[in-house]
Amino acid sequence: MKLALKIDVDTYRGTLVGVPRLVALLRRFELKASFFFSLGPDHTGRAVMRALRPGFVRKVKRSSVLSHYGLKTLLYGTLLPGPDIGKSCAGIMKSVAEAGHEVGIHCWDHVKWQDGVEGADQAWTEAQMERACKRFLEIFGNPARAHAAAGWQMNPHALRLTQRLGCAYSSDSRGARPFMPICNGELVACAQLPTTLPTLDEIIGANGVTAENAHESLLAATAKPQTQVYTLHAELEGQKLEAVFERLLEGWLAQGYQPCTLQELHASLDLNTLPRHEVVRGSVPGRSGTLMLQGDEFLATA
Repeated sequence: MKLALKIDVDTYRGTLVGVPRLVALLRRFELKASFFFSLGPDHTGRAVMRALRPGFVRKVKRSSVLSHYGLKTLLYGTLLPGPDIGKSCAGIMKSVAEAGHEVGIHCWDHVKWQDGVEGADQAWTEAQMERACKRFLEIFGNPARAHAAAGWQMNPHALRLTQRLGCAYSSDSRGARPFMPICNGELVACAQLPTTLPTLDEIIGANGVTAENAHESLLAATAKPQTQVYTLHAELEGQKLEAVFERLLEGWLAQGYQPCTLQELHASLDLNTLPRHEVVRGSVPGRSGTLMLQGDEFLATA
């Protein structure tokens, strides 16, 4: 009964502070996880435009963005120049791989991708992904084999590129189980391992959930045995919410789960029998805007 740990690393501070703390915590539990890195500039401050989206201000108030990300991070790309994460933190990134964890691509520029990819053309999409791939190769010395999109934001060009760029699998969507994606009637030969559980920033501050009891909400969601993918963030579980993640690990082990990397989960699957599902855009509770979801199962007709 596998529960894959997917760690999104969005910012310079998350890489510098959150990643080493998560590596140390996982070492205590003798567990491995999948780290997906933002590899270019940290322009977090430019996300201010999201304030125009319905629900974003409520999310900011609930999740205490300033306390988790820090003032400097929220000014990067506006009043402060955005640090180049891949150049500044290459040593930290390499140490994650050397510790035996899986590493993959999150994005080049997190804000630019999350806010721009939905309506982007092929040239823009390809340029962003190829810059990330090139930087990944420079840091790790080998091509990336996995992609996990910033903010679960993708477009048809990006889905096709995961296949062309040599990814063994991707984790770009939200859903219920691993699947082969169908986009505009076309099969993309790169399995999707979707995030199956809500994230802490989606549940804390809603329906009576606090940092002190958030683990209880998530453990209730995993009480029924099934394959799960949990997305955590170096900026949250790697910093002020580290204790929540520790309680979750203890609870999942007690429930009989085997926390693992996405690579291990992928290796356990029979790709020939994975269901095919349309990919669609939709919303999830606690998160503003729309993102990529696992849609209906695709049933071919004669």
